[in-house]
Amino acid sequence: MTASRGDRAAPPAPDGQWEVRFADAASAKGWESLAQQARENTYRAWITMRTTPRPTTETSRHHRLKGSLAHGTHRGQTCEQWQIEVTGGGRIWYLLDTVRETCWITFAGTGHPRATDRRRAGTAGWARNRTVRTDRLSPTGSGEHVLDRVSA
Repeated sequence: MTASRGDRAAPPAPDGQWEVRFADAASAKGWESLAQQARENTYRAWITMRTTPRPTTETSRHHRLKGSLAHGTHRGQTCEQWQIEVTGGGRIWYLLDTVRETCWITFAGTGHPRATDRRRAGTAGWARNRTVRTDRLSPTGSGEHVLDRVSA
């Protein structure tokens, strides 16, 4: 993404710190929304990614993602994927690129990411076209649970 007039200027990372960059335009847009909602917490998250992107002790607010979300690929490099909880619903996901010493922000937003919502499995790309069991009963009132086919 090329900087243009009016864009905020981020300083380059000094020795011993990591670069923090957006993996795509959607992440940059989500970052701006998150910064408007929780300016101080977003700043603290940026400092954390800059200084300790892989903490020695994970917390409930800063941890590596699990399962199919534990890794991601950016520019052909497979990287660990981490999450920082900025607010109750606001999250930042980033890939830890150890080769380039860069945190690639893959998601930033004020709402909880859909990919982790088990009730909505299938709405994210990692769970496309899966048959999921819903909690609703069949329209006939037979008491059977309905299986829905969900496509993203």
